[in-house]
Amino acid sequence: MRSDLQMAFIGSGVMAEAMISGLLAKKVVTADQIIASDPLESRRLYMQQTYSIRTTSHNTEAIQGAAIAVLSVKPQVLGSLMQTLRGKIALDTLIMSIVAGASITSLSQGLNHASIVRAMPNTPAQVGMGMTVWSASPEVTEVQHSYSKIILQALGEEMEVLHEYEIDRATGISGAGPAFVFLLIEAIIDAGVQMGFTRDQAQILTLQTIAGSVELMRRTNEHPTKLRNQVTSPGGATAVGLYELEKGRIRTTICDAVFATFERTQKLGKLS
Repeated sequence: MRSDLQMAFIGSGVMAEAMISGLLAKKVVTADQIIASDPLESRRLYMQQTYSIRTTSHNTEAIQGAAIAVLSVKPQVLGSLMQTLRGKIALDTLIMSIVAGASITSLSQGLNHASIVRAMPNTPAQVGMGMTVWSASPEVTEVQHSYSKIILQALGEEMEVLHEYEIDRATGISGAGPAFVFLLIEAIIDAGVQMGFTRDQAQILTLQTIAGSVELMRRTNEHPTKLRNQVTSPGGATAVGLYELEKGRIRTTICDAVFATFERTQKLGKLS
């Protein structure tokens, strides 16, 4: 990216901070190329002190002169934000939205602006291990498209999809998925503590087991069923544990959670 490009973050919450941290760590942009808006003075001060970026309490001030503006607010306030920004965005500014459920059409109409990228990153982006699914409006230029890839790659892996509805689907997997994984981790750690391990010991065992399992599947590219069967001896301890999980309808429960998240994401989009 060019060193003279200015980026604006409208909202400086957790995901905006993850993006800013990743962009600076990978030297995609410098701190003086970034401005972030936030209504809370304490948050603005934190962002200034931590990342040496500029901040403001006014969204319209942040967006002035920005080549790329990232909308990173809660879905419930998007409507009022679009009213504030409508008519104040330069024609050649790329709008990148990470607002859950907000469609490209609703963003374009609400902002009266054509160049829109809709992206859904997840919280592991905070450590450069995120998964972002995104889609662009037809008006996004080739250069803006390449900038979008560079920005999102600073967060981890990125996947562009042609059909925007696939972003809502992905939200149920990669967007909310970390919360599902953390709940699983929490449950296994608690079980370890109940068996007599210290919480630190149980956490080390759990995190390394999950990390190692993920890496094994990445490297071998084997189907999870095959890898699971490698651990499961007939009549063995693992088989008994798996039986209890299946008896508890773990597959159905996980599927239900993913679909419920997908449906909620669609409803949030109708609020924008």
